[in-house]
Amino acid sequence: MENEKKIGNGKLKVENGENTFSIFNSQLSTVIKADKLTKRFGDFIAANEVTFEVYAGEIFGFLGANGAGKTTAMKMLCGLSTPSSGNATTAGFDVYRQTEQIKKHIGYMSQKFSLYEDLTVIENIQFFGGIYGLSDKHLKEKSNELIETLGLKNEAKKLVASLPLGWKQKLAFSVAVLHEPKIVFLDEPTGGVDPVTRRQFWDLIYQAADRGITIFVTTHYMDEAEYCNRISIMVDGVIEALDTPANLKQQYSATSMDEVFYKLARGAKRSE
Repeated sequence: MENEKKIGNGKLKVENGENTFSIFNSQLSTVIKADKLTKRFGDFIAANEVTFEVYAGEIFGFLGANGAGKTTAMKMLCGLSTPSSGNATTAGFDVYRQTEQIKKHIGYMSQKFSLYEDLTVIENIQFFGGIYGLSDKHLKEKSNELIETLGLKNEAKKLVASLPLGWKQKLAFSVAVLHEPKIVFLDEPTGGVDPVTRRQFWDLIYQAADRGITIFVTTHYMDEAEYCNRISIMVDGVIEALDTPANLKQQYSATSMDEVFYKLARGAKRSE
């Protein structure tokens, strides 16, 4: 069975329920482009000539074992760390010269909880909405919409510290895309939450992607890797593989992304 799923201005071919990136790539606009992007710390090369593209509206998985260099690469793409060499653009802005513009056009959620626990749910939403430059009218509309979507009406005036971890993470993601950025970077966003909450979190990711927001996500959960349109796997600072989950499993004669990851990462020489 074969059909096509729209991603941004292009299409993704879906065969037998599997994502298969195809010749339709040429119709997709590029929102992240890295060309031999490199970061050195003295003699240590954390990210070594990293080269790839991410398309508008895509869910792109950025995987790697501890110490592979994925966090370093993500920081460069977010405008938080200056590359040693190579080139890259994020949301059309240069990672050397236009870092402030990059920050205005992306959302970011770290693996550590990123909201203020001594503020209420609504205060956090209003605070970050103000930072993102939303007007009072727009912020009020978005706040009401977000609280309704997350089912937090009864918790809106409670301190964030009182919420279960899963609710905190879903709230943090929703705040990260409050301003409808072109791209949201998610650094292991579901670490420590239960499987049901992880599935609910991914429902939010799909909803954001359907609105045209590009998702750039790192994860240690290989079942989550299956949810991505395409995946790159870094080993020792280098991208060793990049394709759809279906194609990677076929290429490495594997039945799961766990197997693919193990085959690639077992030879890694460094760790955090």
